[in-house]
Amino acid sequence: MNKKERLVAAIKNGTVIDHIPADKTFQVVNLLGLTTLSSPVTIGYNYPSTKVGQKGIIKVSDKFFSDDEISRLSVAAPNVVLNIIRDYEVVEKKTVETPDELRGIVKCNNPKCITNNEPMSTIFHVVDKARGVLRCHYCDKEQDINKVEIIQ
Repeated sequence: MNKKERLVAAIKNGTVIDHIPADKTFQVVNLLGLTTLSSPVTIGYNYPSTKVGQKGIIKVSDKFFSDDEISRLSVAAPNVVLNIIRDYEVVEKKTVETPDELRGIVKCNNPKCITNNEPMSTIFHVVDKARGVLRCHYCDKEQDINKVEIIQ
């Protein structure tokens, strides 16, 4: 690789989250709890991208994300790319997609919903992935995935 092309230092083992819309970069950091890790985390911000205009990139050493963490990530920044790194090589690339169901990830914006009045986990069905439409399992209220409150 040409030295001019490398934007941030390589990692030996871990995960690179790429193609994050720039304005979502720090939301992803908070959502995944990256500030509490003891391993090195590199955050790049406002890099040019043909896919998303301006992008963020996050490199996390010695960390591989669980399915639950990836589901949370899909709400904040769908279509980001996860590069799994082992021994400085990309061994797997996967585009994060929003699952069909989100459990305990987003808050229902209906104040009368039982999930806002009882200690219970939320469940949302993703009814339209292209438009980002979620429907609450309990009260049937539809929400825009770009306007939901993510449960931390």
